[in-house]
Amino acid sequence: MNDSPSNSGLDLDSDSNCIFCKIVKKEMQTKIIYENDDFIAFNDIKPVSPTHILVIPKKHYKNLFEANDKDMLGKLLLAVKEVATEKGLGEGFRTVINTGDNGGQTVHHIHAHVLGGRFHKWPPG
Repeated sequence: MNDSPSNSGLDLDSDSNCIFCKIVKKEMQTKIIYENDDFIAFNDIKPVSPTHILVIPKKHYKNLFEANDKDMLGKLLLAVKEVATEKGLGEGFRTVINTGDNGGQTVHHIHAHVLGGRFHKWPPG
């Protein structure tokens, strides 16, 4: 999945106050479990499933409303699929993108939650 130009380094669009941007720039330590040129993934610090991974773009977008890059959004879902495959979630998983405070977004850098390892009922919440 390394078929796109790198967004790392000086051309990285980031927010100096964003915890996820700090992780991308390696200013804050976390165990990265997946990385390509455009995305990184790591375990959520407050998991709600046996597998709970966050997949984030290296470029900062505050939320889904700001993420008007169709290419990035498509690649985000492909990265989610690759992470789920690597983690053995072939029996199924849930993908969640929270948007805004009322949507449950606590870090304002778009990210996808990959939830697996148990049955997820519907409706959530």
